[in-house]
Amino acid sequence: MWGIIATWRMAVEGITKASEMLKNGEDSGDAIEKAIKEVEDFPYYKSVGFGGLPNEEMIVELDAAYMDGDTFDLGAVAAIKDFKNPISIARRLSKEKVNNLLVGEGAEKFASKEGFERKNMLTDRAKIHYKNRLKEIKDLEIKPYSGHDTVGMVCLDANGKMTSATSTSGLFMKKSGRVGDSPISGSGFYVDSEVGGASATGLGEDLMKGCVSYEVVRLMKEGMHPQKACEKVVNDFDLELKKRRKKAGDMSLVAMNNKGEWGVSTNIEGFSFAVATENEEPTVYLTKNINGKCMHEVASNEWLDNYMKTRMAKLVEL
Repeated sequence: MWGIIATWRMAVEGITKASEMLKNGEDSGDAIEKAIKEVEDFPYYKSVGFGGLPNEEMIVELDAAYMDGDTFDLGAVAAIKDFKNPISIARRLSKEKVNNLLVGEGAEKFASKEGFERKNMLTDRAKIHYKNRLKEIKDLEIKPYSGHDTVGMVCLDANGKMTSATSTSGLFMKKSGRVGDSPISGSGFYVDSEVGGASATGLGEDLMKGCVSYEVVRLMKEGMHPQKACEKVVNDFDLELKKRRKKAGDMSLVAMNNKGEWGVSTNIEGFSFAVATENEEPTVYLTKNINGKCMHEVASNEWLDNYMKTRMAKLVEL
């Protein structure tokens, strides 16, 4: 059995390529890295990689993480600038015995020494988004922050090896150096090949208040189905945050166990995810939380077409 699941519609091209690798018996680490890189390299996805939206100083800072469920090896980078594929740098760091999480200048020095490709990650399109947001903040008094759509994945190969990985440009207009949950083990991601894995997307500041990805894996280890585990973690933590803080930020989780069974839960409207398994072609689903139960439906062709049209529409500076 093999499978791969990912947050958001933007991952479907990547998991489609990964699924071909998995069909051929290739390693889940190679497959998940390939899938994440596909998202990082597509300039119209404004929350990941090239084309990701910048911080308040108009600088693109990227976070990424990789974890091997066989060995628990993990690597992560945070607030890294001017490197093409942070997921590959994170995976390389997972091979180190120490220094597995590097940030800012330290991450950049490591990446340069290891020969990773440098690239200006700020696109003209992202500059327009930035300038328009500055004008909106001034004219409409809206909050600067928006957009935190991490691509997070869990992958299982035919040999039973599981991996989890994330990549994001984080909050649009964030403070320089801000880091969310995505590169933080247990919050943004976690995987154990003997059990399963999970990955999160949403408001990192709230996701980090609970070890949500680890908690899903813990519940699966106790025998809970991935769907029930995701629902329990999202519902319980959403209620806990509201009890303690009067509100809860966006929170969505995807998970897969070592049998290839998957689950997804969210506390927002309009969450999408993509999944492919030995028994299911790459498919995009939409999900909604109704009284604590998440209902998944296959995205229509109309929805899929509109998704891409919206993201690739021509931008005009206000």
